[in-house]
Amino acid sequence: MDCYHGWRFARPTEEIINLYKKAQEGFDIVFAQRIDRKDTFLKRASSLVFYKIFSYFTDTQQDPSVANFGIYSRAVINAVLLMHDNVKFLPTMLHWVGFSKTMLPVQHERRSLGKSSYSLKKLFGLAFDNLIAFSNKPLRLVVKFGFIIVLLSLLLAFYFLIKYFKGDVSVLGYSSIIISIWFLSGVIIMILGIVGIYIGKTYEKVKGRPDYIIREKVNF
Repeated sequence: MDCYHGWRFARPTEEIINLYKKAQEGFDIVFAQRIDRKDTFLKRASSLVFYKIFSYFTDTQQDPSVANFGIYSRAVINAVLLMHDNVKFLPTMLHWVGFSKTMLPVQHERRSLGKSSYSLKKLFGLAFDNLIAFSNKPLRLVVKFGFIIVLLSLLLAFYFLIKYFKGDVSVLGYSSIIISIWFLSGVIIMILGIVGIYIGKTYEKVKGRPDYIIREKVNF
């Protein structure tokens, strides 16, 4: 078992012992869950927004009260070491490798010296870097957005075609130009999104992540 401790707690030594006892129940990962956070309102709010957005785009459940402090089995550490990502964000890496996990409430205390080095700007920079590293969902949303534009342009084309045959179109050619621009714009956006997904899949391979995570070998 390995423990990572980078937070402020009322009883850090006792918390580590409690984390270890919880891990003995059969968990490979035990996260320390901060209760009654002593951070400023801005820090808590920005952290909540960060993890909500990050959870949505990475399709993971990220808890803003949980970060790096926790205890991890040797199998988890070995699996994380197999990831050669340039952008390293431990909470997401731990979710990516899998394994059985749980959380243990711990008491958080107010910072007595100094201040956090993570400004709001750095927090957004961290979010952007990790979205690029751990998710292609923005690219899939781009494809969907392009498809919606194409669909709307086709519906508008059908609508104005009916108006044309009814003789309700006052300016000929104007509607067809606008609809053509919309349609082609939607197609271009879709193509860019699809190309981006292909590039993203290539990027996934280049990162050299393991195809399989082996927890243990039996009779080898």
